[in-house]
Amino acid sequence: MPTSRRPARRSAGERLVSASASELLAEEPARESVEVSILVPCLNEELTVGEFVDWCWEGLAAARVSGEVLIVDSSEDRSPIIAAAHGARVLSVPRRGLGRAYIDAIPHLRGDMAILGDCDLTYDFRELEGFIAAVRGGHDFVMGTRTKGAIEPGAMPALHRYFGSPLTTLLFNLIYGTRFSDIHCGMRAITREALERIELESPGWEYASEMILKARKLRMRTTEVPVRFWKDRAGRESHLKRGGWRTPWIAGWDSLRVMFLYAPDFFLLRPGAVLLALGLLLAGALAGGPFTALGVGFNLHWMLLGIVAATVGYGALQFALLARVFYDFDRRRSDRLLATLTYNRGVLASALLVAAGAIPNAVLLVHWLSNDLHLLAIQYSSVFGLLLVILGFQTFGFTLLLHMLGAGSRRRRGQRGARSAAGRRAGPLDLSSP
Repeated sequence: MPTSRRPARRSAGERLVSASASELLAEEPARESVEVSILVPCLNEELTVGEFVDWCWEGLAAARVSGEVLIVDSSEDRSPIIAAAHGARVLSVPRRGLGRAYIDAIPHLRGDMAILGDCDLTYDFRELEGFIAAVRGGHDFVMGTRTKGAIEPGAMPALHRYFGSPLTTLLFNLIYGTRFSDIHCGMRAITREALERIELESPGWEYASEMILKARKLRMRTTEVPVRFWKDRAGRESHLKRGGWRTPWIAGWDSLRVMFLYAPDFFLLRPGAVLLALGLLLAGALAGGPFTALGVGFNLHWMLLGIVAATVGYGALQFALLARVFYDFDRRRSDRLLATLTYNRGVLASALLVAAGAIPNAVLLVHWLSNDLHLLAIQYSSVFGLLLVILGFQTFGFTLLLHMLGAGSRRRRGQRGARSAAGRRAGPLDLSSP
């Protein structure tokens, strides 16, 4: 089994902090690939980053695996100089957020798997074997879990440990049908292929939720590994504390926002289907006129309730299907949806609905004209016809948008395929090139 080859340390004067995203790495000649890239952002962590890099080398050596330590740095202190002196590669990037740091670093990875975390010594990177074994065992994405591992007293504020983290984890599991125990754990492992497929977009703290939910949506093989979580070293203040009392709440809300944005099935598809079915049942039952059932009188008010439920439910159902095609997590399902709800079928269905709804309203129009522009009674069938007309127009608009998004989805697939093919032809990234 290959062992970790740690680069010789260099003096601080041999490394310079750069504002470019690749200038520092360009100093080094291209090296052969390794199995593991430890990929960690850094922002003003000169107190801990040196020892953290040492921990990483210890963890790689203990796991007997070839690896590298890649620090994605946005610091204003000596953090990048210290990290480089301890043998890490340093990628200097503008200060644009935690998630953005990971996005910037993806092209520079040399490993087939990446282990992510923080360089503040809160996660123990001397213990990597569980993550590496899980990936080698066929898992695409491996979450650390502090709740099943060990949390040092004082490492997490009570509000986070007993309220925020358990609540958001419960919500995530409910929405996405998962069984994770700690969705906010920052230490995690992922194959390079999976990291590229996820296509991270979140620039800030919310990347953590986006990564795990996309792994679920893309049906990646996932598991959990217990980790140790240590409290901050004396003299160090966490980034949440540095940002003020509002920062944890803002970070929590951003995570929830991302969690909700990618859950159209939970918030739209299922409720929409239920509302549509109940609305059609209620409005359809009253199309022939009012009636009494089980001692309850059903009349126009009930019918209007059914019309509202049906139109709202139909709209929600359509939005959910549009979101499926837009996100395109499951290509086969998207293609099957587009093949079933073709443009011609959608236009035909909308025309039939409008025509079916227009017939009873045409009869109503004749009655209205023949009675000196007065309606003598409520025409329940005509009210139901109005519902059909509304559904018909909704169907037409939905059909147009569905196939617009379908064309865009196919175009994006082609672009991703072209980029992937170009990358394979180009071979490994040569960071020595200008």
